[in-house]
Amino acid sequence: MSASSSSLSVSEDSVQRERNCEHQLVVFKLGDEEFGVDIMQVREIIKKENITVVPNAPDFVRGVINLRGQITTIIDLKRKLGISSQESTDSRQERIIVVETGNNVVGMAVDAVTEVTYLSDKDIEEVPPIIKENMQTKYLRGVGKLPDRLLILIDLKEVLNDNEREMREIIQ
Repeated sequence: MSASSSSLSVSEDSVQRERNCEHQLVVFKLGDEEFGVDIMQVREIIKKENITVVPNAPDFVRGVINLRGQITTIIDLKRKLGISSQESTDSRQERIIVVETGNNVVGMAVDAVTEVTYLSDKDIEEVPPIIKENMQTKYLRGVGKLPDRLLILIDLKEVLNDNEREMREIIQ
């Protein structure tokens, strides 16, 4: 009886999680702000490597790296999203979030990856209307409410528009 009630509680827990539609998120920092991205979009997270600069690339492209034999474009996510980089960051904490978009692999440079967390649907609000009206928000997925802070939820695959995807293909 005890074994079956134990398995029942595990089963109830997984059903409850399914009902709550929990999202597992990778949390990272850009400047003083925290962002979250669905863990299913993240292929891997690596330490910042030596980046080779590509002449005449857009200002948000830091350059390319050799990722296990594959030339990978590195995007400066702060520049791409227009986030001021006045404050100095600890370069030892910098990471590259590697994302697969179709047949391409792109690295997104961030100041730090801080944690992996869960958010349920009830803890995710839509992007406020005034923000939607006044800026390109295709990549914004919402605002996550944690007990002690908010997370801007983004879709890394949408950060690049079609023209930038073409540019990335040229670099690779």
